[in-house]
Amino acid sequence: MATPTGDAPVERSMPMLERLGLHRRELRAWAFYEWATTGVYAVIVTAVFPVYYETVAADGLSAATANQRFAITTTLAIVSVAVIAPVIGAYTDQVPRKKRFLAAFLAVGVVGTAGLTAVGTGDWLLALGLFLLVNVGLNGTSVFYDALLPHIARPGEVDRVSSGAFALGYLGAGLLLTVCLVVIEVPGRFGLPERTLPARVAFALVAAYWLAFSFPLFRRVPEPAPRIDPRDRPGDGPVVAAVRRLASTLRELRRFREAFLLLVAYLVYGDGIGTIIRLAGTYASGLGIDQATIIGAVIAVQFVGVPCAFLFGVLAGRIGTKRAILLGLVVYMGVAVFAFFMETALHFWALAIAVGTVQGGTQALSRSLFASMIPAHKSGEFFGLYGVMDRFAGMMGPALFAAVIAITGVARTGIVSVIVFFVVGGALLLLVDERRGRDVARAEERAAVRASSTGQA
Repeated sequence: MATPTGDAPVERSMPMLERLGLHRRELRAWAFYEWATTGVYAVIVTAVFPVYYETVAADGLSAATANQRFAITTTLAIVSVAVIAPVIGAYTDQVPRKKRFLAAFLAVGVVGTAGLTAVGTGDWLLALGLFLLVNVGLNGTSVFYDALLPHIARPGEVDRVSSGAFALGYLGAGLLLTVCLVVIEVPGRFGLPERTLPARVAFALVAAYWLAFSFPLFRRVPEPAPRIDPRDRPGDGPVVAAVRRLASTLRELRRFREAFLLLVAYLVYGDGIGTIIRLAGTYASGLGIDQATIIGAVIAVQFVGVPCAFLFGVLAGRIGTKRAILLGLVVYMGVAVFAFFMETALHFWALAIAVGTVQGGTQALSRSLFASMIPAHKSGEFFGLYGVMDRFAGMMGPALFAAVIAITGVARTGIVSVIVFFVVGGALLLLVDERRGRDVARAEERAAVRASSTGQA
């Protein structure tokens, strides 16, 4: 029997794959796309390309100019997908094309990643143009990838499926990042000359990796069938109907109060998580932590995140999804406080391990909790909105971080300021009624099934 929080408790007699949310082939195929994209984030967005851009592609630019242009490009990628994602999501709820749009954004991202192999010294414009494509591809595919979750996971297994995918993602990212760093640090073992070629080979590996591990999703995950929506009008084309659905959804959010409140809470505490991800390396470097330690800690986060993401899925089945997320936010508060006192490389390693224990779990459970409080036939448009929140999360935190430093002149006070996002986001999450949110979603889904049956009849 399902628990009051909606996810079934994990029984000790349950087969291991079922406990991990990977017990059906479509679940494993879906999770392997997380394996692919988390690796791309680790290498291209977090660890390797930013350094390559700063030291090679932006050669000849001042540090301030290079950083400014990098930030502008990242923002453009976030905003462009955030603007179109809700409309496309609503469109794919009416026509069976979620996987087609995922494939289109995948192609954009893979082409951008492969194109980075052509970036040489001083090619900052080419580098940023291709990096824009990578980010558009990553952000765009995530909307349709997430929207498939409520269609493949049954009501009692959503948390475990989402957490299992995040865990696989961490494992894949750790392995890919390790391989790429070995190629870059000891290129002679692979017959590669030093300079820029090892990094460009790593970019090619990432492009092939992303593409290869996307195939299981397209082969094994079924395309969700659209359902008739009472908001649709005879004669409307799919695009007009999609815009109408989205506008109606925005008006109807008051009926899905719990899902909307979770979106707002996630925007706030997700901003704190995103800020720590984006600024941890820069903050540590400013305190004198060497690059080898920072990169090693990034790898450690990936591998620590594997078992911990699984454990968060199990924990959610025992104490409830919302409580498990809140536990993760408490750990993040402790991380921010401890970062204020950080002095040594050992301290940074401890912080990285602490982040690794909760990062995947809080994000995975946030996604699964949202999926459980929306009707499946509207998953595209709702996850389009979720994608907007996910993309914008992490933009306000760096701005606050920079503002606090500008006022105080001390980086340590900036990192502590991030706590406000976890406090406010956690307070909003406390107001979310999981049971009511899931009941409203199920009632809406039943009504859609009846409307679809009537329409087909």
